[in-house]
Amino acid sequence: MQQHDIAWVRTDMTLAQPAPNSEVGILAWMRKNLFATRADMLLTVVAVIIAAWALPQILSWLFFNAVWVGTDRTACLTIEQGGQLPAGWSAACWPFVSNRFGYFMFGRYPLEERWRVILAGAIFVGLLVPLLIPRAPLKRANAILFFGIYPFIAFVLLVGGVFGLPYVETPLWGGLMVTLVLAYVGIVVSLPLGIVLALGRRSRMPTIKLLSVIFIETVRGVPLVTVLFMAAFMLPLFVPPGTTFDKLLRALIGVALFSSAYMAEVVRGGLQAMPKGQYEGADSLGLSYWQKTGLIIMPQALKLVIPGIVNSFIGLFKDTTLVLVISMFDLLGIVKQGISGDANWATPQTARTGYVFAAVIFWIFCFGMSRYSQYVERRLETGHGR
Repeated sequence: MQQHDIAWVRTDMTLAQPAPNSEVGILAWMRKNLFATRADMLLTVVAVIIAAWALPQILSWLFFNAVWVGTDRTACLTIEQGGQLPAGWSAACWPFVSNRFGYFMFGRYPLEERWRVILAGAIFVGLLVPLLIPRAPLKRANAILFFGIYPFIAFVLLVGGVFGLPYVETPLWGGLMVTLVLAYVGIVVSLPLGIVLALGRRSRMPTIKLLSVIFIETVRGVPLVTVLFMAAFMLPLFVPPGTTFDKLLRALIGVALFSSAYMAEVVRGGLQAMPKGQYEGADSLGLSYWQKTGLIIMPQALKLVIPGIVNSFIGLFKDTTLVLVISMFDLLGIVKQGISGDANWATPQTARTGYVFAAVIFWIFCFGMSRYSQYVERRLETGHGR
C-alpha cells in the first residue's frame, strides 16, 4: 500500500473567538458572585429583601420627603409644632445644613479670612493628587513639597501674623478644617515614627529595644482620650514656668504619638513576615544595615501591610472626633454644637440631619482611602497574590 507524506501547516493565526455568553455580561457576574452556591443564593435573597424594605424609607427620609428650602426652624416644623408641614412629617431638614455649612467647614474662623483656608486646601489637593497618580512626573519633588514645604505654607496661611496676614488664634478653628489638620499631621508623623519604633523594637541593642517596647506598650495600654487629656492638661506641668503650648499643638502631638505606637506594630508585622532569605541575600551583597533595610526589607514589608497601614489611617481620621473632650471642635463636634447651640434651628429633625451630614463626610474620606489602598495593593501585587 502506497503511503503519501502529506502535511498541512497553518500560515495565519486563527481569529479570536468571542467569550461564551455564559462567561460575560451581567448574568455571568451575578451567577459567579451572587448565586454561585446555595448559601450565596440565600444571602442574596435576604439582602434583596432587606434592601427592598429599608431603601425606600431611607431615600424618602433623605430626599423625597425632605425639606430643601428655608431660612429658619419654621421650615422644618409640622402644623402641630407651629409650622406648615403635614402632621406626622419626618424627614431631613437640609436648610439647616446649607445655612450652617460654612460654620461646619471652618468653625468660628473669621469670615473675611476664610479664603486662606480655601487656598491652603487647594494647595493640599493640588500636591496630593499628582502624588497619588503613579505615572505623574517629578514624584520626588512633589513628595518634598507635600511633606516638607507644604506644612509651613499651611501654617503661615492658617495662623497668619506674618506677610500682612491677620493672626487667627487656634481656638477659633473648627469643623472639617480641624479634622483634616489633625488627620494630616497624624498620618504624616505617625508613619515614619512608627517605622523607627518598629525597627527599634527589633533592634539587637538592648537599650533601644527596651525604650521602644516601653513607649509602644505604654501608649497602646491607654485610650486616646487619656493621651489627649495628658497632652492638654499635664504636658504644661513638665515644661518651665511661663512656657505655654497651643492646645491644638498639644492635641497634634498626642494624636501623632498615639497613632505611631499602633503603626509600629503594623510595620513590625510586615518585618516579621519577610523571609529569612531576603536578609541573607542582602547580607551576601555586602549591604550595610541601613542599605539592607531601606532598599530591600522595608519596601517589601510595607507592601505586605498596606491594608493594616490604611486601616490605622482610617482609624486615626475617625478618632479626631475625640478632641471634643478637650474643648476642640472638629467636624462632629461643631455639628453637635451647631445643633444644641442654635435656637433658630431647634427642631426634632435638625439633630438627625446634622449627624447624617457628618457621617456622610466621614464616609467619603474613609471610603476614598480604602479604595485607593486597594488600587495600590493590586498595582504592587507581584508575588503574594492568591
